[in-house]
Amino acid sequence: MSAREAVAVTGLGLITPAGVGTAATWAGLIAGRSVAAPDPDLDGLPVAFSCRVGDFDGVALLGHRLNRRLDPFGRFAVAAAREAVADAGLGPTLWEPERVAVVLGVGASSMSGTESAVAMVLGGQPDRVSPFALPRTLPNMAAAEAALDLGTQGPCFTVSSACASGAHALGVARDLLLSGACDVVVAGGAESGRSRTSAASFARIGALSTRGDEPHLASRPFDLDRDGFVLGEGAGVLVLERADDARARGAEVRAYLAGYGASADAHHITAPHPEGRGAVRAIRAALADAGLTPADIGHVNAHATSTPMNDVIEAAALGEVFGGLMPPVTAFKGVIGHAMGAAGAIEAAGVVMSLERGLLPPVANLDKLDPAIDLNVVVDRPRQARWAPALSTSFGFGGQNAALILTPA
Repeated sequence: MSAREAVAVTGLGLITPAGVGTAATWAGLIAGRSVAAPDPDLDGLPVAFSCRVGDFDGVALLGHRLNRRLDPFGRFAVAAAREAVADAGLGPTLWEPERVAVVLGVGASSMSGTESAVAMVLGGQPDRVSPFALPRTLPNMAAAEAALDLGTQGPCFTVSSACASGAHALGVARDLLLSGACDVVVAGGAESGRSRTSAASFARIGALSTRGDEPHLASRPFDLDRDGFVLGEGAGVLVLERADDARARGAEVRAYLAGYGASADAHHITAPHPEGRGAVRAIRAALADAGLTPADIGHVNAHATSTPMNDVIEAAALGEVFGGLMPPVTAFKGVIGHAMGAAGAIEAAGVVMSLERGLLPPVANLDKLDPAIDLNVVVDRPRQARWAPALSTSFGFGGQNAALILTPA
């Protein structure tokens, strides 16, 4: 393994609509059933359903004081970080805090807290605004609160590139380790995008599914009848270390983050390049970074938002890269919706679990593959995966593209 490949994943933490914790999330993904449902917080809006983290008990997990101080995305981030660090067998007494970094991706943080504060101000009640109203909604607070909770004192910052944020954060974390700037990175993404403003804006853009009569069938990546994505939320956190360091302390290596590629479309504020050129560049850069070819990839975890245009463009980009060597393709958003800034990290953690188990979750709600999409999609039931590297893709508004290569341990 070359120096550019030698970054180990030693811990995972997940808070998703499929479940609280990695085990519950995996069970939901492998079942392949959507968790989308009516959302009381969105009542009265054109789209009033979402994929919520439904069984998250913040007081039990975080304590009353911390839970009260944090907005949802911060709660998810801290809880996922705790699980990931414990899974890695690390903690404040087992590391040098100055050598531990926290890098989290956040797209829009949690606008619901801002909405509440603005309503109070406009309603003539500024004295009712919480003193935490501003700090807890800042995008950097997910990383800051995780660092406070874990006692880490190394680099701590937020990557914000819309729906590619979580994947970019993992790539930046890998670069930090390989540069020698730190020894451990707690990296990933967190988001709670279910605010009324977000829902209304995405609906106006035409990005959301309007299948309100059957929300559990709304998110359907690659399906002929897809009509948009479903708002989601959650957090995914991975603990990364240089492989030699992980082995030296006797850690269990769950997978390797072997390659990272990034690019910009420079095309449009919301739409991807129609030929997927930026996506192709990011994927090829990740493959080159890992020292691999398309033939080496055993499966793809696609961004696959379930929007009519984007799924076709992503499929074309994958076709450009893989040609006749197309590996099996899966995608998680049919089950858990689109967690935006957290999506890339949640999906990377899911890829690690797929590699460990040799099993690919099916794409939910894919009844009829769009004829314009020429992919080998995993449908109906889990599929056995060959022991081989995997590609995970993430794309965001503004033409932000990221690709990750993860390899089995």
